[in-house]
Amino acid sequence: MRIDILTIFPEFFSVLDISLVGKARQSGLIELSVHDLRDFTHDRHRTVDDTPYGGGAGMVMKPEPWGEALDAVVDVETTVIFPSPAGERFTQAMARELALAPHLVFGCGRYEGIDQRVIDHTRGRVTVREVSLGDYVLNGGEVAAMAMIEAIGRLVPGMVGNPESLTEESHEDGLLEYPSYTKPSVWRDHEVPPVLLSGNHGKIAAWRHDQQVERTRRVRPDLLESK
Repeated sequence: MRIDILTIFPEFFSVLDISLVGKARQSGLIELSVHDLRDFTHDRHRTVDDTPYGGGAGMVMKPEPWGEALDAVVDVETTVIFPSPAGERFTQAMARELALAPHLVFGCGRYEGIDQRVIDHTRGRVTVREVSLGDYVLNGGEVAAMAMIEAIGRLVPGMVGNPESLTEESHEDGLLEYPSYTKPSVWRDHEVPPVLLSGNHGKIAAWRHDQQVERTRRVRPDLLESK
């Protein structure tokens, strides 16, 4: 998989070098490049924003730098993702879908967002997804892009050492993950559920499923309502 990131804060993504994504880059599973949007400006102040038409607070990111930056990285196989609180909700199902894409470009907006014409024009060339992490607003798209790259990247074949572990996680089957335990069997007067020490794999599987349903009902009942 190839990933390109467009941002005015390229240093923000240096943390990816110490994560699983960093190991995937070293092994060649993922090719990741970060591009400074200001490198696509042509004035001495490297300006990337201007006041909004129609008035209002804040600044809007200018279309010219974005246009040139996207021209430099987009090809026919590209899916462009614009993190946005006005976008569709990011889910595990979407992460799995995007993990199959050959080339992802993340366009990290700031201020009051990117000039809408950039998104509209790009949508006329390649697949575009406006995606939100949730019902809240961040200062920019970098945090959201980081979270999505982590969620998508770990689903790329070969990324996680034991691929079976991916099938038992929260949201993979519409339920939250069951609680996990390890040694010792008693810690500060808290005991591991006896069924996990029984060696009966059928009972263990049934207990874990019951725990998934109960945790989902308690924490995220909306997930059960949608099933």
